[in-house]
Amino acid sequence: MDYLPLFADLKGRPVLVVGGGDIAARKIELLRRAGARVQIAARELCPELHELLEMQQLEWLATHFDPAQLDGVFLVIAATDDNTLNAQVFETANARQKLVNVVDDQPKCSFIFPSIVDRSPLVVAISSSGTAPVLARMLREKLEALLPANLGQMAEVAGQWRDKVKQRFTRMSDRRRFWERAFNGLFASQMAAGNVNEAKLTLDRELNDEPNQQGEIILVGAGPGDSGLLTLRGLQVMQLADVVLYDHLVSDEVLELVRRDADRICVGKRAGAHSVPQEETNQMLVKLALQGKRVVRLKGGDPFIFGRGGEELQAAQQAGIPFQVVPGITAAAGATAYAGIPLTHRDYAQSVLFITGHCRPDGDGIDWPSLARSRQTLAIYMGTVKAAEISEGLIQHGRAASTPVAVISRGTRQDQQVLTGTLEQLEALAASAPTPALLVIGEVVNLHGQLAWFQHSAQQGTRESAVVNLA
Repeated sequence: MDYLPLFADLKGRPVLVVGGGDIAARKIELLRRAGARVQIAARELCPELHELLEMQQLEWLATHFDPAQLDGVFLVIAATDDNTLNAQVFETANARQKLVNVVDDQPKCSFIFPSIVDRSPLVVAISSSGTAPVLARMLREKLEALLPANLGQMAEVAGQWRDKVKQRFTRMSDRRRFWERAFNGLFASQMAAGNVNEAKLTLDRELNDEPNQQGEIILVGAGPGDSGLLTLRGLQVMQLADVVLYDHLVSDEVLELVRRDADRICVGKRAGAHSVPQEETNQMLVKLALQGKRVVRLKGGDPFIFGRGGEELQAAQQAGIPFQVVPGITAAAGATAYAGIPLTHRDYAQSVLFITGHCRPDGDGIDWPSLARSRQTLAIYMGTVKAAEISEGLIQHGRAASTPVAVISRGTRQDQQVLTGTLEQLEALAASAPTPALLVIGEVVNLHGQLAWFQHSAQQGTRESAVVNLA
């Protein structure tokens, strides 16, 4: 180990910074966040530091460095473009046993700045000991994506209960097990959802030998297929799941991101194939949560857009089970974006309608006159089976037979396929399209030829998007 990691308390302590440029300003921002009392020796200050000086957020000691300025300071930082001056600062500070950092000159550093993930009071520091700072920054970015923003607040609440837990549990092993349950259970989920008061009540209950054995249900939108479109929050809860119930629409690459030891249960529905009835899925969710498990219900696209997510959460609410919702990118937004088809465009469409090709048998009739209006885009989910009926109904109620249409199959995935043509050809297009598929009807489809960036990427050997035009 080349460096001993330390976390220094700088609140109110003087720190000398030699230099007043942009690099010095970046270091000073970190020092100020840590509560340091910043003192500067520099010929001039950049605008950012001038503003801080006017706000009395730092002290400008002098226009030049003087060894006497080292008296009484806690740390020293040299951030100038004068190598001779930087060396003088290092040698003088080192001789006085002061910790010193010369920016971007690792041999002249008795301490170095790590890459920081700040979830105060929780702080993660990453260092390559000065050998590969870019690698350290890349690791920080990965951790930033994995660590929820609410961790700091969770740590603050846990700190408020620390003495109570010590009084309740005399053995360290018991205290450890208590916090492990808390940080992996309902308390953590309530904090993530912003229910701080409920989270505190949960801690009190579990501290008084009333552990809540009830689990929870988290409804997660998996997006249209590309795992890069999964939300950060969705990834985080998938990594905490005890069991995951998923649909056929969830891609394999998204399922690969589920926690390895979580149970996986497919409850998908496919036309013409064996499907798990919705009521059975609802009952399964409730049963698993009542067993104390954290249940992630993973649904393709967004669970509240033609995903029956509302029905499943109604079952959870009726059973008194806590639940959360993590939205996802719905298929209409994701698939059309990857196909280069804007859903709205001021020259072609001022509105967009999301509709489903599957309706309840006892539902209201389709409002064909509204759907057939011009200068609007129709994005139709699950519409391939009824493509002939859709085409006929729109044409009969005034939509031109020549209206451009697209059938986007397996949108955002590596085998995405886009079939384009006209409204009168919709049945033929849908019949030859792999599923799952989205129907898009409207003049915006004409922009596909200009904006199909996902297709263009395939020509460079990255991803494939087949395009067939029947017009």
